[in-house]
Amino acid sequence: MVCITIFLRRRDEHTGTVVAGDGATLSVKESLPDRPEAPAVALNRVSKFYDQVLAVDDLSMTVADGEFFALLGPSGCGKTTTLKLIGGFEEPSSGQVEIGGRSVVGVPAFRRSVNTVFQNYALFPHLSVRDNVAFGLRMQGVARGERRRAADEALERVQLAGYGHRRVNELSGGQQQRVALARALVNRPRVLLLDEPLGALDLKLRKAMQLELKSLQRDVGISFVYVTHDQEEALTMADRIAVMNNGRALQVGSPRDIYERPETRFVAAFIGDSSFLAGRTNGSVDPDRTEVILDTGERVRCLRTGVEGRVVVSVRPENVRPVSPSTALDGVENAVRATVETVEYAGGDTYLFLRTTRGERLVARRPSAEVWNRPETEVGATVIAAFAADRAVVVPDDVDAGAEVMQ
Repeated sequence: MVCITIFLRRRDEHTGTVVAGDGATLSVKESLPDRPEAPAVALNRVSKFYDQVLAVDDLSMTVADGEFFALLGPSGCGKTTTLKLIGGFEEPSSGQVEIGGRSVVGVPAFRRSVNTVFQNYALFPHLSVRDNVAFGLRMQGVARGERRRAADEALERVQLAGYGHRRVNELSGGQQQRVALARALVNRPRVLLLDEPLGALDLKLRKAMQLELKSLQRDVGISFVYVTHDQEEALTMADRIAVMNNGRALQVGSPRDIYERPETRFVAAFIGDSSFLAGRTNGSVDPDRTEVILDTGERVRCLRTGVEGRVVVSVRPENVRPVSPSTALDGVENAVRATVETVEYAGGDTYLFLRTTRGERLVARRPSAEVWNRPETEVGATVIAAFAADRAVVVPDDVDAGAEVMQ
């Protein structure tokens, strides 16, 4: 049998001290005041070691007030550790963590203007929905009537009005997620931290909750810092994304910038799907474009990124159009000869997996009606893969550790 002991704390209304479950008192000040003009969160050269393992490596970033900010990356990249450093569940080995312009290094979690929603929700099964939501207010010594009013308002905000009397084990997974959100939002933190909060839901419910979460965040105006490994989830929900790997933020930007203008091969490979064609830059064509001589000998034009020398050209599947070699290519900027290796029908779209003359993989995603049952798109056919210069991005020819690049 496993015994779990929970130590509860409440704030004495008269003395302002925190009273532990065993009756001991702790002299604790109120939560540190914020500076309204400062970013909601600021990390300045933060590193975190676990023994000899570097989990977060010299990380600097800011989260603006009212921003939906996603930490995206594979397992073990440091995103959850970063969340814990913001929330006060871990302390940095070096660097500064600020909330509302105030350093919170050494400040315990309960004194930070932050709340956290975990993947497992951490609800109390013996309490009603309303009492779960009001639990934090109760620990702060808020009067019963005010607790009830605030809890009911929070439940209404997450579309659970009238559910306050129920037990949490009577609710579906999506409803329990909403209760956890209401509990985190009821005392209006400046920052809400969410650690894979939709991971336990089925796909259909997960999609629905993504829309609800984004709508809720806009409604309450609180900064959300959202940890996920799901690229589509981050692209759909976030105002800005930090793509992380090996404890570092490889790129921070809007979903569109991250997807359309990746700065590294890892980012291009991790966000969606991308094909890579190796080559060497051959100088600028104009202020916005550069020419690359591919290893196949073919020349292509790409968006200029300032990267020179040995490079790879990143192209998204939706931007590749396979055509017959006999097709007139007037107006086509880039044309790479390839062979159709595999064709996969996916309903409205069809994926064509091509191989260049150097054996590199090139993926095209086209509307099924455009390519289905055409000779030039059958397995074994030779095609020309055409793509526009403003849909091809030059990135350094280096694969960061952990990058899953299929070739």
